[in-house]
Amino acid sequence: MQLSEKQKKHLRRLAHDLKPLIHVGTGGISPGLTAELSQTLEHHELVKVRLRVGAREQRNSAIEQLLDATRASLVTRIGNTAVLYRQRPENPGIELP
Repeated sequence: MQLSEKQKKHLRRLAHDLKPLIHVGTGGISPGLTAELSQTLEHHELVKVRLRVGAREQRNSAIEQLLDATRASLVTRIGNTAVLYRQRPENPGIELP
């Protein structure tokens, strides 16, 4: 799902006070982690992910892997933290502008 800048701004505002629910460590991305993230996105729709995987290129690669595996959209990435969004197919909880 492509998000407009207005939608991203709205989602960043909602994500500001959230705590990271998913932590990616030096072990990288496993099928279990992507399954957990997918379940968390199904429940919350908007999720902060903390990445501790090394250099910037590795973090970007890890974020791309998570986006591909979960069909989520990247709202923003600041340092070691990324905010992902995936709208629920039924009964969405977040209304986008």
